[in-house]
Amino acid sequence: MTLPDKAGRQINVGGWSGTSTFGIRLYTPDGSPGTASINDWQENAAEIKLQKGRWYPSGMIMSNGSMLIVGGQDGSNGAPVPSLEILPRVGGVIEMDWLRRTDPYNLYPFIFVLPGGGIFAGYFNEARILDPATFETIRTLPQIPGNVNNPNAGRTYPLEGAAMMFPQYAPYSDPVTMLICGGSTNGASLVTDNCVTIEPENPSSNWTIERMPSQRVMPCMAPLPDGTFLIVNGATKGVAGFGLATDPNLNAVLYDPRKPLNQRMTIMANTTIARMYHSEAITLQDGSVLISGSDPQSQAYPQEYRVEVFEPPYMLSGAPRPAYTITNKDWAYGQQISITITAGDSSNMRASLLGAVSSTHGNSMGQRTMFPGFSCAGNTCTVTAPPDAKICPPGWFQLFILDGPTPSMSTWVRIGGDPAQLGNWPASKTFSKPGI
Repeated sequence: MTLPDKAGRQINVGGWSGTSTFGIRLYTPDGSPGTASINDWQENAAEIKLQKGRWYPSGMIMSNGSMLIVGGQDGSNGAPVPSLEILPRVGGVIEMDWLRRTDPYNLYPFIFVLPGGGIFAGYFNEARILDPATFETIRTLPQIPGNVNNPNAGRTYPLEGAAMMFPQYAPYSDPVTMLICGGSTNGASLVTDNCVTIEPENPSSNWTIERMPSQRVMPCMAPLPDGTFLIVNGATKGVAGFGLATDPNLNAVLYDPRKPLNQRMTIMANTTIARMYHSEAITLQDGSVLISGSDPQSQAYPQEYRVEVFEPPYMLSGAPRPAYTITNKDWAYGQQISITITAGDSSNMRASLLGAVSSTHGNSMGQRTMFPGFSCAGNTCTVTAPPDAKICPPGWFQLFILDGPTPSMSTWVRIGGDPAQLGNWPASKTFSKPGI
C-alpha cells in the first residue's frame, strides 16, 4: 500500500513462509526522472511485526488513516489465518468466521471503503459490508454469480479475478458500484467469462452479469484517467498458482462504465507475451499502462523479464495534450485548489483523480477514481477536493486534467493529510520517518 504520510512511503506486509509472514517493510520513494533511486526497504521483525503471520493477505487505508490487514494463511498453502488486524497496532486480532469458512478460496480479498462509511469485502463467491469500528457485518450481499455451468465459481485467489470501484463524480450523490471481472472454478478449473457489478449500499441491489469477450483467470485491471478500465493478462484455462494455468489470454479489453450494460467492453490490441501468474498492470503519469511480470514456473511459460506499455485510445488520437501548473499539492477535504492551464481549451476540460495503486494478484489496493468539482475562468481553473474521508480515504492521488478524452501528464497530490500520524510510525530508529 501507499501510506498517506507526506513522503508517500510504500508498505509491504506478510511473506512466503516462516518469520517472513510476520514482516512489515517500509520504503521511502526517492529518485526522479533520469536519477536512479538509492533507498532500500527497511525491516526489523525484532521491533515491529504483524500479530499473525500472513501469506497473501490484503491491505487497505481506512477512512481514519489506519491500515486494515485482512486474511491470509500461515504460509504458502498453509493453515488459514481468518482474522483482521490494524496497523499501527490497536488491540488484538479479530476473528472472522466467513474467512475461516471460505478458506482456501478467499486469499487477497477485495476490500474498499464505501462512501457510506462501511467496508466492502469480496471473497470467494461472497461479499459483505463491515462496520469500520467493530468489523461486525452490516449487510451480507447476495452471492456473487459464477459461470453458467458452475454458479459457485470464485473470484479471489486461487480462483483469481480482479475488482474495481466505479468512478465517483462530484457531488458524489449517486450510489457507488463495485465491479469484479474474471475468475475460475475449483476442480475442473472452468475459467469465468463474465464481469459482475453491484451497488453494495443500495439495499435492493443485486449482482448484474456482463459477458466478457473471452474467459480470463488472473486478470489485471488498471483504472484510466478518462474513467475507463483496462483489462489485460491472465489465462483461459486453470487457476492461479505455479504451473496451474495454460492458454494465456493475450487480448486487452477496455471497459467503459458510462456505456449501457452489455455494451461496455471493447476489444483492443493483442500482445505476444504470455502474462499469467504474478503479472501486473499499473497506470503511469502519462496515462499509459505499464504491464509486467509473469512467472508460472513452467517450461511452456518461463519467467518473464520484459515489460510492455499499453497506449489507450486517447493516446493515439493525435490530439495535443493539455498541460497545467499547480502549487498546492497537499489538499484538505473540501478545499478549492487553483491551477493554471498552460495548454489546451479550458472550456472543454475536467479533472480526474486516480488513487495510488499497489497491484498484485488481481487486487489494486488503493484504487479509487474520482471526478471532482472543476470550473475555469480563462486559464485559471479551480478543483474542489472531495468532501470527506469516506468518499475519499486519505492518500496520494494522480491529478489529471482532461481536454475532451485526452489527459495531461499527472501530478501527485495528497488528499486528507495523515490523520493516523503514520509519518511518526513506527517508533523505531531502524525506520526512516518523514514526520507529520
